[in-house]
Amino acid sequence: MAGEVIEKNFQITQLAELDPTPCPCGQSRRAFMNDENTVASMHLVEIKQDSELHFHKQMTELYYILEGEGHIELDGEIHPLTPGTAVLIKPGCRHRAFGSNLKILNIPVPKFDPADEYHA
Repeated sequence: MAGEVIEKNFQITQLAELDPTPCPCGQSRRAFMNDENTVASMHLVEIKQDSELHFHKQMTELYYILEGEGHIELDGEIHPLTPGTAVLIKPGCRHRAFGSNLKILNIPVPKFDPADEYHA
């Protein structure tokens, strides 16, 4: 993957240099998605206003709001998001974030698996 350095006991990447991938939330730059890692991945996500409600059966997600303001829908409840907000989303929780110029750091545990993404 472009921009990543993989060594035996560590990996380094520049998130901003990774190619974005479309996702239900918007555009995601996904780091540490290689076969050398199974623990977790890290995603820099630019949230789109019309993000799609979805859930995961196996994966827990940690969101950290970097920029912008908006809201997150968690199992039908709406909560505000501002820079510095952290959110833990357990498997099975139907969720989506939306807002204005919203950029988040997302840490999926275990590593993101596209097969574990279900539309609500």
